[in-house]
Amino acid sequence: MHLALQNTGSTTCTLQGWPGVSFVGGGNGTQIGAAATQEKSSPHPTVTLAAGQTAVAPLKIVQAGNYSKADCSPKTPDGFRVYPPGSKQSLFVKDADYQACSSADASLLSVQALVPEGQATS
Repeated sequence: MHLALQNTGSTTCTLQGWPGVSFVGGGNGTQIGAAATQEKSSPHPTVTLAAGQTAVAPLKIVQAGNYSKADCSPKTPDGFRVYPPGSKQSLFVKDADYQACSSADASLLSVQALVPEGQATS
C-alpha cells in the first residue's frame, strides 16, 4: 500500500522524511497498538511538490493473524492516523479493512520515506 500526500495549496511545498503512521479506532482516534516502524534505510530525498502534486510513502502491513490472539489482541481499526514529516497536525485515513493488534509488542506497520509519486520502490 502507498500513503499519498497531495499538495492542496496554491504554492510549492517541500517534504522530507518519514510520515508517522498508526492504526486508530474507538470512533475517537485512539491509537491501537504500536506506531509504524520507520524504515530509516530507505532513501529520503527532499520532495518538492507544486500545487496538486503528490508524494507517496510505501506502507507495509503485516497480518494480525500472524500473531497468536494472546500476543496480539486483534481489533478492527477505524483507519490510520498519519502525521506528515515534521508536522504535529495529523490526517485521518478511513480504512477498516485491516486487523490491528492492541498489544504494542506486535509490530504490524512499517513505512518508508516519502518520494515523488511514481518513484516508490515497493
